Amino acid sequence: MNALQVSEVKDYLAVNLNNWTFVKNTINKDFKFKTFVEAFSFMNAIALEAEKMNHHPDWSNSYNLVKISLTNHEAKGITQLDFDLAKKIDRIFSKYSL
Repeated sequence: MNALQVSEVKDYLAVNLNNWTFVKNTINKDFKFKTFVEAFSFMNAIALEAEKMNHHPDWSNSYNLVKISLTNHEAKGITQLDFDLAKKIDRIFSKYSL
């Protein structure tokens, strides 16, 4: 799978993904929750989807904040797989009420 051009990534983000940013060959988004348990539950749900896709996020968690960064290390940039996982992450997040 080949990395997409910068213009393709920016165009896709503008039209298809809300609040994801493009920085240094990664797409990034922060997710805030009411509690640590909600944040960790969110991460568990993502882990199951990521494993099915064999595409895993770079992420961190600090209490109720989860920071996610996606890239395709083999392609050395963003691929459709990153967009697909980002959409799944947004769908999972939509199940949490803030």
